[in-house]
Amino acid sequence: MKIAVEGCCHGELDKIYETIGYLEKKEGVKVDLLLCCGDFQAVRNEGDMKCMAVPAKYRTMQTFYKYYSGEKKAPVLTIFIGGNHEASNHLQELPYGGWVAPNIYYLGYAGIVRYKGIRIGGLSGIFKSRDYRRGHHEFPPYNPDTLRSVYHIRNIEVFKLKQIQMPIDIFMSHDWPRGIYHYGSTGELLRKKKFLRQEVESNTLGSPAAEELLSHIQPSYWFSAHLHVKFAAVMQHPPKATAAPRVTKFLSLDKCLPYREFLQIVDVPERPGSSEGLEYDPEWLAILKATNSLQRTTPHPWNPPENNGLHERWDFRPSEAAMMKVVEDLSGDLAIPDNFSRTVPAYDPNKPQPHVTPSCHANPQTTELCATFGLTDLYAYAGQGGGDLGRIQGSTGGEEDDDEDGHSVGSADEPSEYPTDTSGLSSSFNPDEITIEDEWEEEEGEGEGEVQGNSKAAVKGDQLPAAPVGEAHTPSRMVLPAPKSDTSPPTLMSHLMNLPQRCEDDDEDEDASSAVRILKRSSGEAEAPDSKSTTPRIKRRNQVIYTAAEDDESED
Repeated sequence: MKIAVEGCCHGELDKIYETIGYLEKKEGVKVDLLLCCGDFQAVRNEGDMKCMAVPAKYRTMQTFYKYYSGEKKAPVLTIFIGGNHEASNHLQELPYGGWVAPNIYYLGYAGIVRYKGIRIGGLSGIFKSRDYRRGHHEFPPYNPDTLRSVYHIRNIEVFKLKQIQMPIDIFMSHDWPRGIYHYGSTGELLRKKKFLRQEVESNTLGSPAAEELLSHIQPSYWFSAHLHVKFAAVMQHPPKATAAPRVTKFLSLDKCLPYREFLQIVDVPERPGSSEGLEYDPEWLAILKATNSLQRTTPHPWNPPENNGLHERWDFRPSEAAMMKVVEDLSGDLAIPDNFSRTVPAYDPNKPQPHVTPSCHANPQTTELCATFGLTDLYAYAGQGGGDLGRIQGSTGGEEDDDEDGHSVGSADEPSEYPTDTSGLSSSFNPDEITIEDEWEEEEGEGEGEVQGNSKAAVKGDQLPAAPVGEAHTPSRMVLPAPKSDTSPPTLMSHLMNLPQRCEDDDEDEDASSAVRILKRSSGEAEAPDSKSTTPRIKRRNQVIYTAAEDDESED
């Protein structure tokens, strides 16, 4: 099975699918799955565009609406997470994930699914410490603050993911796990992105929440985007108990622009006996059921329960019985139903409606999922003025006390999970800290240098940067090793999940010469007459939104 991984999408679905089609034809391969690492921009109409935090010049319809309306259908199954430039009112309809268009699946605030036996997880949004402990309280119409806070990661989602016990093959986040840059070619990264030096040297670049999840989940592969640069790393984790140490291969990719490294193919062996389609993950659904009462839709800070004598329950890891109950709830059929439905009219280029207001609708997919498993539709609940589910249903979490005015006065007994987080103290120019109407600029001349120096490399394929861990090298084509087991999970669930306990990393001897090439899109600029480059020329259909400095400037 071949999986295409893409960095920041920015609504360029036509161009991404076009590029995959070219690659399939040129290489004689068939891509089974596309993973997009955020900034997907599932904009259905003009109202959705008003719910997207981007500078005014990037507020362009792009091409997703064609797939939403049915004018086009995604040629390859696509799974994506949210970033910090999204049609937030649309994605909030699907807090637990769902179809945003036929063959295009969103993982939700956090989620895990299975495809041909491969477990794929993800965490949407970016980390911001001031909102990390709040509930999902945002609801349209957004104000300037909630327009941004709506895409900030919350600790409840991280808490859910930390209940995972079985191995994850692939995990996605939009921003990088903090510290991952120390496990790859840091010098090369700083050559490409000089303005990141202070964050790297002070270890404040990236998400401390993702860093914690990387340490806990230890997936075989972790894919990210956000910083608009290709970067690879190999991280060897400390061994857990008697198990062999795990290795995670990290890859971040650029955004879809000419001559940028925005797409790479990953070769993943299918697991024998696996179903063909996209499936629910029993362990994840059991976690959602167990933690439903912990969810909140208020902006007041909250800490997840801990084993400190203050909570009735702090361990929400699901039992085998709980996972079997999920299978029973689904009548034994784990296949995710093709139940996409349009909840708002799609954009019509022949009848533009620039003054349409953002829509707020419950999504039938979420309604059905919540009814099946007893979950709460957070979007609908917030829209009804709902507050703390825990206080209504009997919470085991740690709420903070409020003063007479409703302001949080803090909880001395339960400090924040990241009391040493210093990401807000950095004085260097971090793209994570911009305001909506500002945009950050990459190093001047950087994009032009890439075009001039790498146009032929785009065809031949680039090797991923060498990683310092044990002098290991990651080949251009990354192949997920065949499953091996350190210890066997419970027999019944092993058969149900068709998963190993942990996978050993045994692909270091793979012949890199067979690597699938990294393809970089090229714009329509004229090529030198004597050039022998065979880089495909793909016409830009939305040239009006790209200026001459498109390789030097981008949104956050």
